[in-house]
Amino acid sequence: MKHPLSNIRTSSAFLWIQGLSRRRSIRLTSEGTRFLFFTFGIGLAAINTGNNLFYLLLAMMLSLIIISGWLSEHCLRRLEFHRHVPDLIMANEPTTITVSVANRNRHMPSFSLRLLDVIEGQDVDRGLAIQLLPPQSSVLLSYPLLATTRGWIRFEGIRVHTLFPFGLFLKKGLYSAEIRLLVAPPIKPLTLRFVDELVSEGQGQSLPRRGHGTQLYNLRLYQPGDDSRSIHWMTTARTSHLIVRETEAEDQRRITVLLSIVAPEERDPLFERSVTFVASLLWQLTERAYPVRLIVGTDNSGLGTGSAHLLGMLRLLALCKRQPPRASAMEQQTGYSASTRDDDQGYTVAVVPWSDEMAATDAIQADRVLHATQLEELTHAF
Repeated sequence: MKHPLSNIRTSSAFLWIQGLSRRRSIRLTSEGTRFLFFTFGIGLAAINTGNNLFYLLLAMMLSLIIISGWLSEHCLRRLEFHRHVPDLIMANEPTTITVSVANRNRHMPSFSLRLLDVIEGQDVDRGLAIQLLPPQSSVLLSYPLLATTRGWIRFEGIRVHTLFPFGLFLKKGLYSAEIRLLVAPPIKPLTLRFVDELVSEGQGQSLPRRGHGTQLYNLRLYQPGDDSRSIHWMTTARTSHLIVRETEAEDQRRITVLLSIVAPEERDPLFERSVTFVASLLWQLTERAYPVRLIVGTDNSGLGTGSAHLLGMLRLLALCKRQPPRASAMEQQTGYSASTRDDDQGYTVAVVPWSDEMAATDAIQADRVLHATQLEELTHAF
């Protein structure tokens, strides 16, 4: 036989009250504490003297307490929050977060609202406040955000404070507005000498394709709209058809950047600087329009160009995690070995932030390997 209390605990009213208690909280302010003591004193005076004036004053003060709780609750009811964040931001670069606040009350406005971010269980004050939010209206608020570390930022919700109407109680309401924001590693300037040397070393790894250049790529029939200056007259005279000369694009060297994610805990600062170095290198190569591939652990971005491909590679760097050294082989950690390498990889640069891996880097089939000592020199200013 079920206990009578079990039915109460499973009832919808009990669950609603339990959920409301988790979302709402209230505490006395210093003014409210003094007001309650004064009310208690008036009550004692009314009981001891039996004076009707004291009873009237006590009734008025008690009604103010009840009205204060009722109005503050209505200020926090039927509020909706929507947070708008970018898909990806850079660490150490300010960005703007936008919050939309809507009051769905039909008749009751909301007063004196103060908004706080809830991030990983902590309330963060962004300086957002709303003095008046009329019924059936909305307002758009924004604030700057500066993320200092890469990875996910989890916004759990928004907590709203109000002192309305008399400042006796601080009423708090928690609203769900959960969203995640991905933070990519920062982009740091690299020495042009290093980037130029890296590009010049991969000159032999060119990808023949149509584009602006001087070398012959293909001969084809003339089509309306083709530049008459590209007509190949010798072939045209021999075949009695207009033949157009296509040139091969220059500086189409393919570069693969390989980041090792194996490092002990004491090497974590160098590992993070190595991630920043790889992001900065990919940025420079993309600006020069080189086809680039990124391999991080078992993740492979594929070969590509342009800003969309760069964003995909920055996402991989934002989510990569350092792994402690294990007995497994290096290629198992990097996902790149001689068996997986083919001619399409192009020129390969391996970034190995853990100096003790120098003995195992023979397993990495790369044209250039940057060890811990070289990375310290390249990233000391980061």
